[in-house]
Amino acid sequence: MSRRNAETEAAPSPPGEAPAPAAARQTTFTIGDLAREFGVTLRTLRFYEDKGLIHPRRHGQTRIYSRRDRARLKLILHGKRVGFSLAEISQMLDLYDLKDGQVTQLRVARDKFDEQIRFLEAQRAEIDTAISELRRAREVVSGMLKERESRGA
Repeated sequence: MSRRNAETEAAPSPPGEAPAPAAARQTTFTIGDLAREFGVTLRTLRFYEDKGLIHPRRHGQTRIYSRRDRARLKLILHGKRVGFSLAEISQMLDLYDLKDGQVTQLRVARDKFDEQIRFLEAQRAEIDTAISELRRAREVVSGMLKERESRGA
């Protein structure tokens, strides 16, 4: 069961504003909470823990994740979605712990983003070329098939 901060749990939303999602008010999360919220398996969360990317506390056998763990998980999943390796994601996450106002982290992130954009653009160009070649080959095969089918009929 999730522990919730009673003070923020009971606080109503200001007039005219939508209530904050439960996850935004919650201060701790179970493995099941995060798995459901982010659509990942328990095994995935344990894997990220084993890799040192998230650091839940333990209460007996129960993992208790903090808001920081939740934020890190969100960044991990975003990084994976845009093609970063876990090693690259780990490097960027580790930079958050520096005490330089995140200047280093932001510079490294920007440079990695630029590098990944270049990689994905090159990959897209290769995919576009492959699709064009497949379309041309399909047209040739379709023409040959049509010719053979008309001879056989």
